[in-house]
Amino acid sequence: MAKAAKRKTGPMEEKAARTAAAGADPIDVMMTLVAAEGWRAVTLARIAVACDMTLSELYGRYRSKADLLVAYAQRVDAAMLAALGPVPETAEEGVVKDRLFEAIMARLDALAPHKAAVRVLMRELPADPPALACFLYGGLRRGLDWALAAAELDAPGLSGFLRRQVLGAIYLDTLRVWLSDDGADMAHTMAHLDKRLRQANRCLTAPGFLSRVRRFSRNSP
Repeated sequence: MAKAAKRKTGPMEEKAARTAAAGADPIDVMMTLVAAEGWRAVTLARIAVACDMTLSELYGRYRSKADLLVAYAQRVDAAMLAALGPVPETAEEGVVKDRLFEAIMARLDALAPHKAAVRVLMRELPADPPALACFLYGGLRRGLDWALAAAELDAPGLSGFLRRQVLGAIYLDTLRVWLSDDGADMAHTMAHLDKRLRQANRCLTAPGFLSRVRRFSRNSP
């Protein structure tokens, strides 16, 4: 009887599993596998199998694991911007600081479902230079640009580059604190981020070097 019952329910369970896999998102699957087994252990073939896809089907959407990682970063960016809402009408220093605080915390909230995978990536991704470079340029850099844009601090040239560098250092430093913060209210993370933004507020909001030169020229007799 037990064997007969097993034969009867087995195919149904397998069909349900295949149906669930067919609807699986490759990005979520990759992050789940990374959390469980590490970045280096996860292959495109394993991701495809877990999604009930052929490699050809997966290739039609993503060309590499790095592509999947960049797509994940873009998804996080979209969640961050959706949480922020409209750009404020004023760009006063206090408003700018609060806006950047909200942007980074919204980004961390979007990362939270895959916190274990992010912890693994922070540890293992530096050992994969091509993937790291792809992620830093196609993922993190764009995310920082959008966070600056949300506070009306996006700028071309050297000013934009320097602001991105400053905000990137603050974000990565806060990310490390967040990874070890198990409090439900994230009080430690928020206090750290607030402190770092206050320290860097002048660097982030001051006009660029060229702007100061032009202003001086206009005011000179």
